[in-house]
Amino acid sequence: MLAQVDFTLMFKHHTPSSILPPFAKYSHGLEVPAGMRLIFCSGQLGISEKAEVPADTEGQARLCFENIEAILKEGGMSLENIVRINAYVTDREHLPAYMKVRDALFSEPAPASTLMIVSGFAREVFTVEIEVIAAGV
Repeated sequence: MLAQVDFTLMFKHHTPSSILPPFAKYSHGLEVPAGMRLIFCSGQLGISEKAEVPADTEGQARLCFENIEAILKEGGMSLENIVRINAYVTDREHLPAYMKVRDALFSEPAPASTLMIVSGFAREVFTVEIEVIAAGV
């Protein structure tokens, strides 16, 4: 049996003392060692394989991360391999629901992350979209 690898130990997290610490659970910078494979995931929406979309942002965010997890699994990685998250919500009111899901999935030190409020997505029903970069061996 292969031993479980803690990929977070392979990444160097950068939070300089000369700048304000992160506002939430994310790292200002994250260094990926040379020689690691990268997977770039396109933005994922909160939609199931049966084309069902939860009405709430928390449910959509969960599905976004489940879809990302499936993509990473196909590439031999997991959520633990995520080094960067770019998330987009359609209104400030959706921030707490998205952050609740993100914070439950990632421990410290967390990935580098950007969260933006956008005017909308291709279909009005969506309130959140998430894209990631993952690194592994």
